[in-house]
Amino acid sequence: MSLLGPLTWRVRATATDQVVGFGLVAFSLVLFVYYTLWIIILPFIDSDHGIHRYFLPREYAVIIPVVAGLLLLLFIGVFIMVVMWKSRKPAKKSD
Repeated sequence: MSLLGPLTWRVRATATDQVVGFGLVAFSLVLFVYYTLWIIILPFIDSDHGIHRYFLPREYAVIIPVVAGLLLLLFIGVFIMVVMWKSRKPAKKSD
């Protein structure tokens, strides 16, 4: 029996949902490994090594996450604004 009680039920993910989920996890893993190599490992490798041409300059290591965070906050704010605007009840007119 579930910890949530007898009212819980399971919904199986469709094949499309599983593929999209796997793609998101794979993309996140690749992005994490790339960023980790770029920030933590690359400073210890000689600057004339060939691997440096696969990575952006180091100042982008700060600029890209800051811009991504600001865009995320913008989209969250717009989403909240739209939801609040759509759920707004019209004011009643007093005669």
